Amino acid sequence: MDVDITLNDTIGEEEVLKLYRANAWSSAEKPAQLLAALRGSHALVTARVSGELVGLGTAISDGHLVVYFPHMLVLPRLHGHGIGRKMMQTFLKKYGSFHQLMLTADGRAVEFYKQLGFERAGHTESMWIYAGTEH
Repeated sequence: MDVDITLNDTIGEEEVLKLYRANAWSSAEKPAQLLAALRGSHALVTARVSGELVGLGTAISDGHLVVYFPHMLVLPRLHGHGIGRKMMQTFLKKYGSFHQLMLTADGRAVEFYKQLGFERAGHTESMWIYAGTEH
C-alpha cells in the first residue's frame, strides 16, 4: 500500500468527519469547531491512500519547547499497517529536539506510543474537564 504522508495538508470537512466517525470520536458531532481546531493547530499531518484521507494527526505547540499531540487517528480498517507510525515519525522529525513532547494515550494505544519512545510521565495523572463521551 502506497501511503502519502503530508505535513500541513489541506483537509475537507466531509473527509475529516468520515475519519472521526469511523473512529467513534465525539468531536465529529461538532464539525465547525473540529475543523477550526484542526486548521488552527501548530501542525497537521495527513495520510492518504490514492487521495483518500486515511489518517490525521495534530500538534499544538509554543513553537520552541513544548508540543502536545491531541489528535492521532487512522481508519480502523487500516490499523496495523504502519500509517500511524509514519505520521508520528513525521511529527518527531519536526519536534524531536523540543524539551517536552506530550500526549494522552488511550489505553489501547499505550504500547504503540511506547514503541515510538514515549513513556509514562513520572507520577503524573491525566486530568481534564471534558464535554464529550469519547475523544
